[in-house]
Amino acid sequence: MSMAVAGLLAGMALGFAGFFGGFGAFVLVAALGAIGFVVGRFLDGDLEAGEFFRPRRGDRDERRR
Repeated sequence: MSMAVAGLLAGMALGFAGFFGGFGAFVLVAALGAIGFVVGRFLDGDLEAGEFFRPRRGDRDERRR
């Protein structure tokens, strides 16, 4: 499935949730979709658990100079 089709399905799901369930359902579906996306990337091997806990390299202020 292409990313365009996945985006289309996600948009339709959010639209239905917002229309039938209101704003609370919209936010819940969006949050669960984001969690599912991260879990899917993790299971595909695109993410490693250490990437969430490792400090960034370089300081933000150093890049501004």
